[in-house]
Amino acid sequence: RKVVVTARAFEETYDVLTSAGLDVIQNESNEPWSRQELLSHAHDAHAILAFMFDSCDEELLDACPSLQIIACALKGFDNFDTKLCTERGVAVTAVPDLLTGPTAEMAILLALGLGRRIREADHLVRSGAFRGWRPTLYGAGIGGATVGIYGAGAVGRAIAERIRGFAPDRILYVDPIALDEATSKKLMIEPIDNLSQLLQKCDILFICTPLNLSTHHSINKESLSQAKAGLQLINISRGSCVDEAAVADALDTDFIAGYASDVFEFEDWILEKRPKTIEDRLLSHPCTLFSPHLGSAVVSTRREIERA
Repeated sequence: RKVVVTARAFEETYDVLTSAGLDVIQNESNEPWSRQELLSHAHDAHAILAFMFDSCDEELLDACPSLQIIACALKGFDNFDTKLCTERGVAVTAVPDLLTGPTAEMAILLALGLGRRIREADHLVRSGAFRGWRPTLYGAGIGGATVGIYGAGAVGRAIAERIRGFAPDRILYVDPIALDEATSKKLMIEPIDNLSQLLQKCDILFICTPLNLSTHHSINKESLSQAKAGLQLINISRGSCVDEAAVADALDTDFIAGYASDVFEFEDWILEKRPKTIEDRLLSHPCTLFSPHLGSAVVSTRREIERA
């Protein structure tokens, strides 16, 4: 039985697979294989251990007739055509529970860093221009703010649970499935009817919704035009839930105060019309803060994910 591991994994992961008598082909690089390299390695594979930069489509399944399972070392599997996999008899597994806590921590880190202007502050110190305290780089905190959560799934609820320690005034949420009364009381979180109302009321908005037809570019020019003045937007879900060009426009015209993200549109490989790069204006704007998809990048968590 042959297993293809598409990214550099922990040594113990490799040991577990080989000790089970499996023939393991592993990508030893930090960079993904090209599609042709992947197909070359996986054409006779029975299993693929897939990572965030991978996707599964008809081309892959056609080229891998022996494939029985794709084990996704990730939370969201929207880059994998699960319907087609089911039709072909290929199982797809994911590990949603293991990423929830670290992803929520990253979301709050981004919110704190954006609000307190940590990118500019760090640059000032490193530039050598810092000469002691000055009345500058004043930012915004979480205490007393109205926090919004767009998508109250596992990550959204984990953010709500953790952010209460920073004493926001209110925590509001929008989700097509309402939380039960006990959960709402425990998290001290209140429902709002729709995304427009959430944008109008919030000082900080966390995007935690999965990517699907209804959420693709749900944060767009029209919705952002309704945002409360000074809104800070944090994207921890999928890049394409946000129209990055529209966010850049909103920043340029001061419709919103800041944007932080761990995810980007170009990563959503399943979308043919996705951008190939991050919007340049977002990269250059002083009121943005980014991390390179590090939501689960905790050593102990990544080990658990691979073992799962």
